[in-house]
Amino acid sequence: MKDIAPEDLQNNLKLTARKDPTHQTVVEVGGHSVGDGGFTMIAGPCAVESLDLVIEIAEHVKAAGAQMLRGGAFKPLTFPYRSEKMMELGEEGLRYLAEARERTGLPVVTEVMDARKVDMVADYADVLQIGSRNMQNFPLLEEVGRKGKPVLLKRHFGCSLRDWLGAAEYILYNGNPNVILCERGIAAPHTHQVVSRFIIDIQVVPAAQEYTHLPVIVDPSHSTFRRRYVAPVARAAAAIGADGILIDVHPTPEQAAVDPLQALDYSSFSALAQQLRDIRLAISDI
Repeated sequence: MKDIAPEDLQNNLKLTARKDPTHQTVVEVGGHSVGDGGFTMIAGPCAVESLDLVIEIAEHVKAAGAQMLRGGAFKPLTFPYRSEKMMELGEEGLRYLAEARERTGLPVVTEVMDARKVDMVADYADVLQIGSRNMQNFPLLEEVGRKGKPVLLKRHFGCSLRDWLGAAEYILYNGNPNVILCERGIAAPHTHQVVSRFIIDIQVVPAAQEYTHLPVIVDPSHSTFRRRYVAPVARAAAAIGADGILIDVHPTPEQAAVDPLQALDYSSFSALAQQLRDIRLAISDI
């Protein structure tokens, strides 16, 4: 694992490297801009469970101030065993997300895991999410690069900033300039709780912004994997200058089909969203 060297910026990160202090990519998604100095909230269920539920969640997160809807139709799990509850709806789930967009106007962010399914997912989604485990799935990166639709690229928990920007370079190299970077937490030899699988690297936000012109957001849900830590980390992301957050929201988090330990309920998300707006307003005067 190496730090970013000047020769990397010149030879390996030709497209992702920031050329000067004013060089900044703004990714346009459904009439909303990411990377223009604002703070984007992308919120919704970790996994799409039903049409009625995803529409209900979309309506609530929009009312609280979210600008995009997240939801997993395809869900990578640590183990291959699924149940009636812990399932993935696939294309049916994509249709539900598209219907939620029609009802609320919120652009849809959803994960694509397979290069063979990029076209299908892109038919429904506004932003193609590359999950952390697929950050260095180079055929998949090349395919979403060729597709041209905005991409949200999560950082792998074992990869450096150099690796992360290298993955983004693959997407840009294949013709797609619309990439949003997402910090998702890194692995460490110790954690703060038994269930804390990852530790948020909040410092990577200004570090990435030093080297790249791409927008940088933070996922406080999957990085902490613990509900009571989500809001503090989200507030830290807003305060440190991230371009937004990606956050899990569910009406009854303990009953969520996937990752029930981390989702926020409606009232908690609404309160957090107001706090984040207040933080951004406060730091705008600094």
